[in-house]
Amino acid sequence: MPALPISPEALHLIAAVQDALAERLGTQATVQERTLFGCHAFMVDGKLCLGVKGDELLVRLPPALHDAVAETPGLRELDPRGGMPGYFWVEPAGYATRAQWLHWVDAALAYNPQARATPRRRRKAVV
Repeated sequence: MPALPISPEALHLIAAVQDALAERLGTQATVQERTLFGCHAFMVDGKLCLGVKGDELLVRLPPALHDAVAETPGLRELDPRGGMPGYFWVEPAGYATRAQWLHWVDAALAYNPQARATPRRRRKAVV
């Protein structure tokens, strides 16, 4: 089955994240883009940092701040059951102003050096 086309909103948001990462990081970090959690994910130095799904921005923040950040208007948890502390979807109202946008990008980038990379799973050998 072919992949669904990416919406214009998502393409615009992906470009905005690409620009923000280039502006903030320059050549200091390795940024990879791939599909993860059904979104267009931005891996900074091998760790999930930001993502885009539709018109929502995925941010990875310190798990210790999860409960405090979860109360922010325009945010919802990636996993409502609480299984992924620190991962949030920011709705368009939550990044509508330049100050809000920069807050989320900068917060995700600030946490990235302390974030743990998830080890890649090894595929079982087919016998």
